Amino acid sequence: MTGHGVDGTPSVTLLRDRLASGALDALALVDSYIKRIEAREPQVGAWAWFDPEFARAQARTLDAHRRAGRPLGRLHGLPVALKDVIDTQRIPTENGCVQDAGRVPLRDAFVVERLRKEGAILMGKTVTTELAFMQPGKTANPHNLAHTPGGSSQGSAAAVADGMVPLAIGTQTGGSVIRPASFCGVTGYKPTFGAIPRRGVLTQSPSLDTIGVFASDPAGAALLAEVLFGQDDEDNATTLCAAPALHAAATSAPPLPPVFGFIRPPGWEDAEPQLHDAFAELLDALGDQAFELPLPAVFDTAADQRKLINLAEMSYHYYPYWHRGADKLGPITRDAIEQGNAVPARDYLSARDMPKVLNAALDEMFTRCDVILCPSAPGPAPKGLETTGDPVFNGLWTFCGTPCINLPLFTSTEGLPMGVQLVGARHNDARLLRTAQWLTDWAAGASA
Repeated sequence: MTGHGVDGTPSVTLLRDRLASGALDALALVDSYIKRIEAREPQVGAWAWFDPEFARAQARTLDAHRRAGRPLGRLHGLPVALKDVIDTQRIPTENGCVQDAGRVPLRDAFVVERLRKEGAILMGKTVTTELAFMQPGKTANPHNLAHTPGGSSQGSAAAVADGMVPLAIGTQTGGSVIRPASFCGVTGYKPTFGAIPRRGVLTQSPSLDTIGVFASDPAGAALLAEVLFGQDDEDNATTLCAAPALHAAATSAPPLPPVFGFIRPPGWEDAEPQLHDAFAELLDALGDQAFELPLPAVFDTAADQRKLINLAEMSYHYYPYWHRGADKLGPITRDAIEQGNAVPARDYLSARDMPKVLNAALDEMFTRCDVILCPSAPGPAPKGLETTGDPVFNGLWTFCGTPCINLPLFTSTEGLPMGVQLVGARHNDARLLRTAQWLTDWAAGASA
């Protein structure tokens, strides 16, 4: 769990250990990623802002800090990419929107403050869809440049998938972490709602907006996320609680073999046949550790209810963009705001009550299994860059606020990644990450 990944590249945990011991200099590591970015960025288009000298300057400072024998942060020397909806002091944050071109914040977001404190290197800002919705940006899928990388955290997922950076941060309001992770073939982890403070991050839908992370494996995602968990007075979704030991959990063996409850979420029938076949093989291989778990009928309308909340809150928070110039917004964003303007207050308030009902049902389901097992997307990344794909299998878990993670365990007949999604009980992120790493290692052993 702490050595090399299945593709032979060092795991994030191993990089951390080598950097801390002095076996690897931060500058040497950064230079290797800069070389990769310079070679591949013209094709992939993952970066909204990147300055190699800024990255090198941070690395030199951190190397000097270590050589002086000073205490090291938990992410010492690890490069991290940031979705371009996360404020960075004196570094452009343009939200993928022409109206925000040239916008330079005066204050770091909460997560950026944490990264700096723990010795991470801010590698740059990655491409987001317009205002983190569904109007695509310039990024292509590293596995096949003719296919979408997903959205809205498309640059973050693509940068990790293409080896441009070991870690990245994104956001999810519907499926914006899990879907691009699935399409790009990386680990994408969306924590329990409210676990990571959102101060300094573009607000689209405060009832749903969640910060997530990308890495090569669950242990790497846990290492980054653990640093970001916390409480902030400017985000009332957060609460003061004990810091979770996510990385220790992810790198430890479960006390008993984990049990997986497989569900067929709404939209399963429309998923690609090869995805159905892949899950059938996985369930057969897991044997007695997996069983089919029926999803109660109350979940049938959850996707529509989540969308209603998203559009209503988006129309309010994006009103300034609409007012300044709706014609400067992409058609997908503009249409969503118009739909949100038309949502009746009665329907919005009714939808806000739904997660209580859904989570009551989920709580009972989690007494029977460690995690829920389901698809991350209906199939591999669609061809073309005009769409970011269908989030049908993601929005439900964002709506419920449950933690979820994508594992790149399948490959399509076209050679594109297809993800497996694990869903955990609320506030039980440690168990989810431990089970995810177990399944990752088990799958690697099964295919060896």
